[in-house]
Amino acid sequence: MLNWRPVREIEERTRQIEIEILRVRKDSELIKKEIDQIRKDSELIRRDRERIRKETELLKLENARMKELNSRMDNLLSCVDQLCFPPESSSSLPPSTDSD
Repeated sequence: MLNWRPVREIEERTRQIEIEILRVRKDSELIKKEIDQIRKDSELIRRDRERIRKETELLKLENARMKELNSRMDNLLSCVDQLCFPPESSSSLPPSTDSD
């Protein structure tokens, strides 16, 4: 008489292996999806980094322009102060030279 036990064990092990293969395939699909998402995220990050770099350059240029304008404004204010508010020594009237 044949012993069926080894055949049953082989069939059970075969089913376990098939189940494991299916699980690995599902895991593989999930990993592929995660890789795709990581690639998309990476591309978004690259674009954001480039946008931020360009904006930073624009802000540096704007900063330099504002510094120049501030310097000009300071010079203009200094001129206005000199013209409108002369120093005390030049604002007093010279003594009169008319004879009485």
